[in-house]
Amino acid sequence: MYSVIIRDHMMIAHSLDSEAFGPAQKLHGATYVVDAEFKSERLDENSIVIDIDIATKELQKALAPLKYQNLDELQQFEGKLTTTEFLAKYVHDTISGAMKDRFSGSLKITLGESHVAWATYEAPIEWRSF
Repeated sequence: MYSVIIRDHMMIAHSLDSEAFGPAQKLHGATYVVDAEFKSERLDENSIVIDIDIATKELQKALAPLKYQNLDELQQFEGKLTTTEFLAKYVHDTISGAMKDRFSGSLKITLGESHVAWATYEAPIEWRSF
């Protein structure tokens, strides 16, 4: 298996409205290191998994609407607990929707919320022919 990993970060604010989250129920900030790992069993005709520039731009596009935002105020997250796990899947879904015609393989999104805790979501992106 081959892989290419692209990294970015985002600073957000949010609250987690459930007793399970203790003090994180209140509004607080988080800075996430975000890794997007594109995996493929084979290389393409250019002997690459994915063009690094394309992967970088897609990760940046996925994160741009979230950066420096209070997620509690964004309509797409209304009524949602924007946990690290939830956000990893959200970023995955955003990128995979944009990459279906340019990449076939697996995409793994990891959000690191500190040096000791992170969450990951991984699923395939299937090539869509037109």
